[in-house]
Amino acid sequence: MKTSLPISASSITTKAPDKIADVPPSLRVLVIGGTGFIGRLLVTELLRRGHQVALLHRRPKHCFSKRVGNIVADRNDPVEVKRALGSLKFDAVYDNVYDWERGTNSLQIEATARIFEGHVSRYIFMSSVSAYGDGLNHHEGDPLAPDDHPSSYVRNKAMSERSLFRMHQRTGFPVVTLRPPYIYGPDNPFYREAFFWDRLRANRPVILPSDGHRLMQFVFVHDLAEVAVRVLEQRNAVGHAFNTSNAKAITQNDFLKEVARAAGFKEAHVVSIPRDKIHAWGGQAIGQRQYFGYWLDMPAITQVITKAQRMLSFRPTDMQTGLKLTYKSYLKKRGFPKPDFAFEDELIERSSKALGRAV
Repeated sequence: MKTSLPISASSITTKAPDKIADVPPSLRVLVIGGTGFIGRLLVTELLRRGHQVALLHRRPKHCFSKRVGNIVADRNDPVEVKRALGSLKFDAVYDNVYDWERGTNSLQIEATARIFEGHVSRYIFMSSVSAYGDGLNHHEGDPLAPDDHPSSYVRNKAMSERSLFRMHQRTGFPVVTLRPPYIYGPDNPFYREAFFWDRLRANRPVILPSDGHRLMQFVFVHDLAEVAVRVLEQRNAVGHAFNTSNAKAITQNDFLKEVARAAGFKEAHVVSIPRDKIHAWGGQAIGQRQYFGYWLDMPAITQVITKAQRMLSFRPTDMQTGLKLTYKSYLKKRGFPKPDFAFEDELIERSSKALGRAV
């Protein structure tokens, strides 16, 4: 493990007011992750507000200046994390990364959190709306998914939150969790917004699963980074989970309209194909046979954000505004391989033939 930390450790902040904190001019903040979609914006915002930041990740370098410390360790190995941290002290920690290849489970999350127990004034965990498992209009007090949920990602997020809140109940561990849904914005590493713009710009039809009434809920990545900093600076956030999304869910059909309008198209050319047929013919939510963007055609899980609005003054960016900013970024940098439309052509042809026989 290598550690590069140009800034000295500070003492732990233990006092703060009940509302927006009258925080010291500079807090020592560790971001586990920090180079990904959410992390880059989070680190940038922390630096803008004058905080001292260090990253813990697996790479020997990061994309920031030397003022940002670099600690190299595998976050899934708490022993390695503890060894890499050594005697370094922090005022706050963001647990902001999930290992998509191996998963990051609750035992790993709790073991990492215990390294900082009694030594930080805030531990902010990036969870997900998926922690609810399923269902609509969830409030933060609703039960999370059970330990035997079939999805490992859902299990890991729900069980990790339960572990962290048990620590809070037993010892006062200063945890805060955030539960975003689909995240969109510039430099999205998942093939979502760009999926549709690639097809619109190529004058291609977009496949709509069934009637397009399945609900989706989003949050602009800049909004998520902003609220993540707010829970650092607000005393009464400790011990709470926060739903962080746009106030309203939208249908898949309306999402297509928003995406098209943001790119200057009057509307998308939509071909509706029954979802069961798409799946029977090999369609995948992820993988080589995506038909509606990365993981976007999933059973709906939606949430209510009144708690974040009330306690954090959370005001999400209008989706059209966020999508227009994202589209500008998309035009400057195409971050995905040239799309292959062969499978979509196959779906459209098979659907047309099936409809012809039915008629």
